[in-house]
Amino acid sequence: MSRSKNKTVPTDHSVDQFLAAVQPEKRAEDAQALNTLFRSVTGFAPVMWGTSIVGYGRYHYRYHSGREGDFLATGFSPRKAAMSIYIMPGYADFGGILSRLGKHRIGKSCLYVNKLADIDLDVLSELIRAGLDDLERRWPIEST
Repeated sequence: MSRSKNKTVPTDHSVDQFLAAVQPEKRAEDAQALNTLFRSVTGFAPVMWGTSIVGYGRYHYRYHSGREGDFLATGFSPRKAAMSIYIMPGYADFGGILSRLGKHRIGKSCLYVNKLADIDLDVLSELIRAGLDDLERRWPIEST
């Protein structure tokens, strides 16, 4: 079996210091609001993954190919262009929830939001929970 060498791994960097340094001010406010929301929905403490992802929970995956590794269960990154929200593993069809979310774009396991005022945070909470439930059906999620 091959243990993957993920570039994005948990670190001991301070989530509070990272969030305090986010610029501009409005992005920092949105990041703090997301931290509060993710903590509430997941029940997990945040952990920095790499230099810019705030993650909640973790899981160990093992594919049929034998590749395996660890990754965050869900989280976000306050990027310059947009807020990146990670709904892992990205396999489920969340179209029904996304249709009610508000203004967003999606990637494979990533949801992009320009600002939290563009979306319904109750629907985002529902999406985070649905993503965790979907992930848990594949691999056990551990607390962080």
